Amino acid sequence: MSASASERRQSVRTGVVWTAVSGLLAESDGAARIVDIGGGTGGFAVPLAQLGHRVEVIDPSPDALAALDRRAREADVADRITSQQGDLADLATLVEDADLVLCHGVLDVVDDPAAGLATIASVLRPGGHLSLLVAQRHAAVVARAMAGHFQAARDLLDDPSAGRTAGRGGRRFTVEELSPLLAAAGLVATTIHGVRVFADLVPGPLVDLEPGASAALVELESAVATRPEYLALATQLHVLATR
Repeated sequence: MSASASERRQSVRTGVVWTAVSGLLAESDGAARIVDIGGGTGGFAVPLAQLGHRVEVIDPSPDALAALDRRAREADVADRITSQQGDLADLATLVEDADLVLCHGVLDVVDDPAAGLATIASVLRPGGHLSLLVAQRHAAVVARAMAGHFQAARDLLDDPSAGRTAGRGGRRFTVEELSPLLAAAGLVATTIHGVRVFADLVPGPLVDLEPGASAALVELESAVATRPEYLALATQLHVLATR
């Protein structure tokens, strides 16, 4: 059965991150204990459980957790996925330790990113890993300007929280801003990927309708993900860090 248009778009958006996370886990021995903060309906949790890992999903939405439960049962991995309602601030009280913590799209919306990273570090075992996915500010500035929102672009240029205060989403980060935040939490970045360098610029119908376009775009995204000259164009930054 061929993939649907939504599945192809999802592979373009998450392909780089999935390759990095699954590759990291492939280097470990046995099943890992994974915590997915804000893991929602299980977009990463279910495939990771299918690889044999145990995943704890923490999410504030009961509806998302109910959908996760259904999805896990349908995929026959319900015995390897557990869930609790909560958010990043609750992490230390909900989890004792973890081999890998996924924090995708969560640090953008917390009030204190430094405290959030410190909380994550506190539950990681020594040598454990963090997979961090955040919105990237340079690309957001360009997107605002291209949409004609010139003042919003100017505000965001120097203020990582400008979009949040204006009701246009969460905080945006640059590589230069993430490095000291990670270091202060006792985390060391090992790899930084640019995510969605081209995906948000390519017209959707081209990816949906042109044969082979989505696979070719995924390959292109993978090819530029670790090239530093393309990081400023990426909608998101993905960091693998270790404690």
